[in-house]
Parts: sequence; C-alpha cells; structure tokens
Amino acid sequence: MQASRCYRVVVPTMLFSLMLVLLPLPEWAHAFRPDWVTLFMIYWAMAMPEFVGLLMAWIFGLLLDVAQGTILGQHALGLVLVIWLVQMTYLRIRVASLIQQALVIFVLLLAKLLLTLWVSGLVGQAPENITLYLLPSVTGALIWPWLFIVLRDIRRRYTLTNRF
Repeated sequence: MQASRCYRVVVPTMLFSLMLVLLPLPEWAHAFRPDWVTLFMIYWAMAMPEFVGLLMAWIFGLLLDVAQGTILGQHALGLVLVIWLVQMTYLRIRVASLIQQALVIFVLLLAKLLLTLWVSGLVGQAPENITLYLLPSVTGALIWPWLFIVLRDIRRRYTLTNRF
C-alpha cells in the first residue's frame, strides 16, 4: 500500500477531528465534549500503526494546543503518551470487543486528561471543578463504538488495510 494514499485519508479525518474540537457548543455542553483528536488518533494508530505514530501525534497535539490556546506542548505530550501506549498494546486492544475497547479508551483518555491537568497545574491554570474536567473521558468512551465503526467503514471504502 502506498503511504500517500494512506495519508490522503488519515490527514483529512484528523483535520476533521480538529474541526469538531473547534465546533461551537452551548455553554452547558462544553464539559461533555469528547477529545475528538485523541479518539481519531487512537483509531488510526491501531488500524495502521506503520503509518500513524508518535510524530503525527506530536504534530496534531501541537495543532490542538494552538487551536485551543493552551500551553504549547500540553496536548502534544498527552497525545504522544497515549499513542505510545496504543502502539505497545494495539494487538491486544483490537481483538477485544467494542465494549472492552471502550473501557480501554476510557483509561487512555483519562490518562491524557490527567497529564494535561498536571501540566496546567504546574503553571497555575488548573480548572475549578476537576470532575467536570474529566467528563470528556466518559463521553469519549461512550462514543468510541460508533466512531470505530464509522472510521472502519471509511478505511474499508478506500481499501487502506485489512487490519480489523
């Protein structure tokens, strides 16, 4: 498979995940917004680990930092940690059922959020309500099965790999 064909599908979907992060929501829904970039990156790192790795995670993490106006490198560090964990365990994760995968995704998203919370705390920008800060992990885990199916169908439509 050609790498350019792979990137012609992965990069636009990752840019779409950045657009989902920037999509305006009502004030009450901000706490429930899943970490779209991390969810999309986890899927692509599991589906095509030879093409999607730490460098792409770092780049999209920096783009997320710029888009959200956070500390430069905060989301990049968290995303690199999550993708490194996925690369170490993707063979085990992808044979699990979607419910089991959602539980693993919850833990991965929680690890990223706790790391970004720690970095924010180091510079004195910790949020007031930590429980609301951790809600995206729950919503991300709940959305994972549907996101997995949609991205798998996109990958199959463009015949990128036959991993799942």
